[in-house]
Amino acid sequence: MNLIDWRELYASNQALIDRAGGRSSEQPLAFRAPASLPVRSAGRTLRFVVHAPPGLEPQTAVPLMCMLHGCSQDAAGFAAATRMNDAADRHGFVVVYPQQDRGQNQQGCWNWFLPDHQARGAGEPAAIAATVQQVIGSTAPWTIDPRRVFVAGLSAGGAMAMILACTYPDLFSAVAVHSGLTYRSATDLSGAFAAMSRGAGRDASLGHAVHAAMGDRARPIPTMVIHGSADRTVAPVNADQLLTQAITANRLAAPETCGDLDIARPSSTSRHRRDGGHAYVRSRWTDRRGALMHELLSVEELGHAWSGGTQGHSWSDPRGPDATEAIWQFFREATTEDVPDHTPNAPA
Repeated sequence: MNLIDWRELYASNQALIDRAGGRSSEQPLAFRAPASLPVRSAGRTLRFVVHAPPGLEPQTAVPLMCMLHGCSQDAAGFAAATRMNDAADRHGFVVVYPQQDRGQNQQGCWNWFLPDHQARGAGEPAAIAATVQQVIGSTAPWTIDPRRVFVAGLSAGGAMAMILACTYPDLFSAVAVHSGLTYRSATDLSGAFAAMSRGAGRDASLGHAVHAAMGDRARPIPTMVIHGSADRTVAPVNADQLLTQAITANRLAAPETCGDLDIARPSSTSRHRRDGGHAYVRSRWTDRRGALMHELLSVEELGHAWSGGTQGHSWSDPRGPDATEAIWQFFREATTEDVPDHTPNAPA
């Protein structure tokens, strides 16, 4: 792609998102990307939407956020529901929204529960990683800081975000999982429904699975988890299991700094309530250096929805707290000091 292509892309993306903002959850917008947007990897073609704040200086390296939608959502609708583009404009980062092909899953879900999509170099993780690399390495008018490439997602997108953090730790600097599940919590569809309803039940051992998936690229990954106490689609127990898994994996990857991390002993815990919104408990874990490694937002009375999202969109609850802003602040704080230089090569 050349510079003109990317300028046209901005206009096309914004038109899609503006249209999505005017649709109700009962009238989802069908995603139709321009022909210049596909990325082909691991035998599949993946389309995506990109947003870059106006006025970015091409010579200034900025963060990149990869956002993964949930089931029955599309890329443009997810952008509108989360308002992540507004956060990008405020804080100065680029956002990419990969789009699941309905031919791969009729409900638009990422296939996080199938072994073909749980490893590096294959399936959806490879395609999403290639999409991120396309944005990093393109001739677009921006420069991405390879030490600040983040991934976040909702529900099935949250589960896939965790898979990407586990299988591409050399690409993604940190991960946020909203209403999602642990890595390898299921290996078939029936197992997926079981994990969604009552958790994986093997959270600590699955931490070893994360460490094994990272291989010789293993390193501690800052991980944020957001979950509602009234979630009837993905049971809240999954949040604790996911956090335990991430803590276990980080202790294995870096015992000298993360060896003291324990889900039962957060470094700080505080209770808040947004005006007119849900009460929530914020817990944080720092490593021996005092660096932020984990955060859990447990939102009371929140169902299966993006906390603080746009009114009228599927899987979105405007009452808050603002998950979008909280995720950005976590990523910013967790990668301000001593970030490993894991400049990625093309994913393999």
